Amino acid sequence: MREGDPLASTETKGKIRAQMWADALAAHRAGRVRATEARASDFFGPGLTDTSHLGSLVVPRVLNGKTVRVQGSPDQPHTWTYIDDVSRLLAVLGTDDRAWGRAWHVPSGPPLTQRQAVAALARAAGVSSGQMRELAGVHYQWDRPFVMDSSAATDTFGIEPTPQDEAMAATVAWWREKR
Repeated sequence: MREGDPLASTETKGKIRAQMWADALAAHRAGRVRATEARASDFFGPGLTDTSHLGSLVVPRVLNGKTVRVQGSPDQPHTWTYIDDVSRLLAVLGTDDRAWGRAWHVPSGPPLTQRQAVAALARAAGVSSGQMRELAGVHYQWDRPFVMDSSAATDTFGIEPTPQDEAMAATVAWWREKR
């Protein structure tokens, strides 16, 4: 997925998001506001609990060596966005004139399958990776590749994604402190 791809969601939340961006962009082009948009994939990281696919339903189970349940296929490539990288890009987008009038993908690491993401969390925790079980109700983001290209933000603003091992380690450390 690239920032310039058509926003063609078929589900309600996606349609609302697309319309909000179209409205903001129209106001920007008319000179009524200055607008930019940051788009991220599924968040993970310290401080995220129930709002993250790699949150309360995954990390505590990994730390306890229990079976992890995932959405859809555990083996489809998926982009994960570290929450600190969201913050870094938002700070730049609000202060850099090059940001106005377009959408930007948050710099994100290479895609990982859910199986690879869980294994990375287990490595960061120093525990063995348990079994995975798929949840019923496959969703479009989990039954085929869901890969985001964030090179425009990296090339324009020089923001590199946090290395995934570092991001996973910080996530595990936060969950351990939370316990």
